[in-house]
Amino acid sequence: MSSSAMPRSTTLSEADSKSFLSPYGVPFARETVVATAAEAATAAESIGFPVVAKLCGDSIAHKTERGLVRLNLATDEAVAAAAESLLAASTTEDGSVGVLVAPMVHGNRELIAGLALDPQFGMTIMVGIGGVLAEALGDVSIRLVPISRDEAGSMLDDLATSALLAEFRGEPAVDREAVIDALMALNDAAVDQADLISVDLNPLIISDGRPIAVDALVELSLTPLDNGGPTNSRKVSPGQFEALFEPGGVVVAGASTHPGKFGFVSLHNILANGYQGRVFATNRDASPVLGIDTVRSIEEIPAGQADLIFVCTPKSANPDLLRAAAQKGVRAAFLTSAGYGESGEEGRAEEAELIALCDELGILLAGPNGQGVVSTPANLCAQIVAPYPPAGVIGVASQSGNFVSSFLNMATASGIGISRAVSAGNAAATGVGDFLEMYAADEATEVGLAYVEGIENGRALFDQLAAAAAVKPMVLVKGGATSGGARAASSHTGSLATDDRVFDGACRQAGVTRAATVEEAFEAAATFATQPLPTGNRVVVLTTAGGWGVVTADAISRSTVLELAVLPAELTAQLDELLPPRWSRNNPVDLAGGETRDTIPAVMELIARHPDVDSIVYLGLGIQSNQAAMMATGRFYPDHGLERIVEYHRRQDARFAVAAAEISESTCKPILTATELAVSDPTNAGPAAVRASGRMCYSSANRAVIALEHLTRRALRQHHGQS
Repeated sequence: MSSSAMPRSTTLSEADSKSFLSPYGVPFARETVVATAAEAATAAESIGFPVVAKLCGDSIAHKTERGLVRLNLATDEAVAAAAESLLAASTTEDGSVGVLVAPMVHGNRELIAGLALDPQFGMTIMVGIGGVLAEALGDVSIRLVPISRDEAGSMLDDLATSALLAEFRGEPAVDREAVIDALMALNDAAVDQADLISVDLNPLIISDGRPIAVDALVELSLTPLDNGGPTNSRKVSPGQFEALFEPGGVVVAGASTHPGKFGFVSLHNILANGYQGRVFATNRDASPVLGIDTVRSIEEIPAGQADLIFVCTPKSANPDLLRAAAQKGVRAAFLTSAGYGESGEEGRAEEAELIALCDELGILLAGPNGQGVVSTPANLCAQIVAPYPPAGVIGVASQSGNFVSSFLNMATASGIGISRAVSAGNAAATGVGDFLEMYAADEATEVGLAYVEGIENGRALFDQLAAAAAVKPMVLVKGGATSGGARAASSHTGSLATDDRVFDGACRQAGVTRAATVEEAFEAAATFATQPLPTGNRVVVLTTAGGWGVVTADAISRSTVLELAVLPAELTAQLDELLPPRWSRNNPVDLAGGETRDTIPAVMELIARHPDVDSIVYLGLGIQSNQAAMMATGRFYPDHGLERIVEYHRRQDARFAVAAAEISESTCKPILTATELAVSDPTNAGPAAVRASGRMCYSSANRAVIALEHLTRRALRQHHGQS
């Protein structure tokens, strides 16, 4: 929906809800609704004891909370008495009532499933642990409608308590296909029924391994619905993309002689970082700035010489400025100007006018209220923040200019470079999803990396993310919450389908890697950019010390994606020939201080080439150089043979880093190197050589495992259709 306001609605009775859903194949037990206690007893005899009796009414939502359910009724007399008391408990607000009689379904496991209309993403489908613990545990998995059977299966795999679906307390494993059938029935109802707001099946009792829905609640809209809103119809042309990221000429509008002004900083950054295109600048006084002869107006710039205008002028000047720029052939504009949509109602109106003007002029609008654009293939640093990053293949887009700077700082520190970067600012006309779609088609970019906050149209963003992620890895970190409105108060499903859960499910469904932190997001993107995709999830930990390996094995064991590989007997025998008897003879492969000059590369290659190993986490790099640093700065250096051993230690660590990269490339298997020295002493020969090899050196084993998990999740999705 395009608005956070939920529509007027009506809630069907339990019986009517079940009648509504039954044609789609939702698994219900045989039951009947009666009007009197005597009819209830007769119905129970026909169904077979024991039974359950419930008061069913047009306006009754949560029967359990009101005490309107009677369980385990085993005789005619018990059923009649229960029906009598239920009918007596009805109120005038309940509307027309009856007693629903159904078989007493037994099972130790309960699920919840349902549909809920999200204000941003439209109709969502959910499954989780049900019954009275549904909201207490909150273990649910959510996707956007429509889903496929494979996606329904992945929803079950996402549950933290998915182990409960296996054999449990003497009961058979849950019939996975039957649960998927139930989810697909809900999906079909959502696709078919345009007035649905929510469906609540709680609980789905697992009886003899199969799900049976013993309660149902359907909420329908009384007004027409907009399920998710239209997708974004504004498309960026290849020419506009080129104008923004690879312009032949740039105009800085509002250039300043004051080093603290945006108009000075942006011009300085363009000139100082190697941009070879034509550079023009305007200011009111036509004063030279940084050796550039400025002009008073755009009209004085030769036509066809500039593609991009970088605007540092007050918003009042911008309409005329953009019209003049379009006349000169400008096809893209980046606006740093503030005071638009972020400033209130008047600013939002002016922003709408700005969008309409740029659409009319055929100008790609980036911003306003943004910090700039970077394009290393063009040596372009048109931004008002630092740094200018090393060249690479990661394309950055952010709703926060500060996080563009954060990602560029991380690129500079790690050596994992950037292809393009843009601050979307208010994202008035061109948002993060648009930029990620551009990167998906950009030959210079191999991975998209984004930060988002507010979401105007969740369904449109989902479509863009899914299209981009189908082509290249897309990594996203989100701040804040979506502007979700009131949920359907009558629905457990609605209360559980929180904004963040919906967004997380949408990312999984789209194949987008969602990171929990900015650091995790950059490291995931860096991993996609520098490591091959594994063909499976079996990981070997190679370590020079036991403790490091133990905590890394723990992290892998906690993962829902990765598996700590079992060392095959033949691989163990081969390692026996290279290592002393005290080595761990297990995974983690702990060298136990038994390495010689060539041990680590030889062991690493043996492990990587084994078909039962999919990836390696390598720990302990740099400890020799760490000792070398102490020797080189101590008072005994360079005597006592220290100079020779210092150089040897440094060469060894550099060799090990190079070996990890070369073996990874030759085997097409990821080898992730982790050491705290990446942060505590980045000049250490080990981490320095990892960076020189073009790989990420992770500052902890845990961060390496998280990055590998993201890499492996995408690999499994691509290779096996899993998510």
